[in-house]
Amino acid sequence: MGKRYFGTDGIRGAVNQNKINGDMFFKFGLAAGTYFRNLKKKKQIAIIAKDTRLSGYTLEPALVSGLASAGMHVFTLGPLPTNGLAMLTKKMNANLGIMITASHNPFYDNGLKLFGPDGLKLSDKIEKRIEKLIDTKISKHLTKPSVLGRVKRLEDANDNYINILKSNFPKNFSLKGIKIAVDCANGAGYKSAPKIFKSLGAKVYTIGTSPNGLNINSNCGSTFPNKIKYFSNKKKVDLGISLDGDADRIIICDEKGKIIDGDQIIAMIALRWKNKRMLKGGVIGTLMSNYGLEKFFKDKKIKFTRTNVGDRYVKEAMKKNKCNLGGEQSGHIILGNFATTGDGILVALEVLYSISKGKKASELFNNFKQVPQKLININIKDKSIINSKKCKKSIITAKKLLKNKGRILVRPSGTEPKIRIMCESNDKKLVTKCINLVKRSIN
Repeated sequence: MGKRYFGTDGIRGAVNQNKINGDMFFKFGLAAGTYFRNLKKKKQIAIIAKDTRLSGYTLEPALVSGLASAGMHVFTLGPLPTNGLAMLTKKMNANLGIMITASHNPFYDNGLKLFGPDGLKLSDKIEKRIEKLIDTKISKHLTKPSVLGRVKRLEDANDNYINILKSNFPKNFSLKGIKIAVDCANGAGYKSAPKIFKSLGAKVYTIGTSPNGLNINSNCGSTFPNKIKYFSNKKKVDLGISLDGDADRIIICDEKGKIIDGDQIIAMIALRWKNKRMLKGGVIGTLMSNYGLEKFFKDKKIKFTRTNVGDRYVKEAMKKNKCNLGGEQSGHIILGNFATTGDGILVALEVLYSISKGKKASELFNNFKQVPQKLININIKDKSIINSKKCKKSIITAKKLLKNKGRILVRPSGTEPKIRIMCESNDKKLVTKCINLVKRSIN
């Protein structure tokens, strides 16, 4: 049985519609608080961070009210990258960490990402149990007035997160003499990203650091990589860094102005870690990972495993296969030695560490030739259309056309009302033909 509220990466949708409103966020808080309270651990603590969406100011109080009504003590952290929230959940021994964000989505969406005391995203099993509690009577879970949770704001969350990031590198790690351009997408990383790079001695040029509640991911950030390309060329920097709304994604631009996606970043880190004997168990990718990356790892005798799209599934596969590196083409990259979820700033530091040793970004990347890949997103009201006979037949036909020449992947988005069609092959005309074939069966 599927989940009613949670998708592939938490809960997400349009604000003030369906499940993303104050009423539902109170219920989410009450249900999540009740679940963790029922575990009967000594501490009953939840911490909450958010990105910069205007709707966060309406959703956070409702969520806090639900948690406190369940008897959870709540600490609010303000704008903070998602992995900062995950790290602090673990450091503070909290029962639960909640990130209010819709990641790379437009400002009019919002949602939740939930983390357990180990800093890991909650499993499907726990999410289903919380969903069951959401659908029961509110009065059943309201705690007695004498044991209501208390609420406190912490102002030093970004500094604590930065200190944790720095502790993963040698004390003499310096970026002095290195020029960096950073696009923070007017999102959750707008404070911590520039601050950490500057503190390490880099010359930092920034865009996307003036959030107004409505401009998050708006023609900026990792989903608009040409922005950092143009800005990096203008400032003539050594590296361009583009984050998304909650800073768990990264896309890079090298000193020559070439855009580097998540697959190329993963290849670079895997090769470096293998040479340093740091790589464990191989690498985890997803169904979206470019075939060129798979072939590269085969040539380098690095085990490569694909899993479903979503960094939570990447992390689960990393744990199962005892790997310490995994990620997605979109820039969700998990450095398992240091983090439990994707972290664009941490990945940037890993790349910059190599650059600080005298390497140029263009020398570090472009380790494999990517197979031409095309991805289109189709807005749709009912994602179940993907299961129609017409759509299934078109996919089978496309796969026959691509046999031994490429591959096609058709899937519903786990976070948006869209069907995603990805096709890759060295035959670009065939790619277009197959995508159009499936597209016609959906439209």
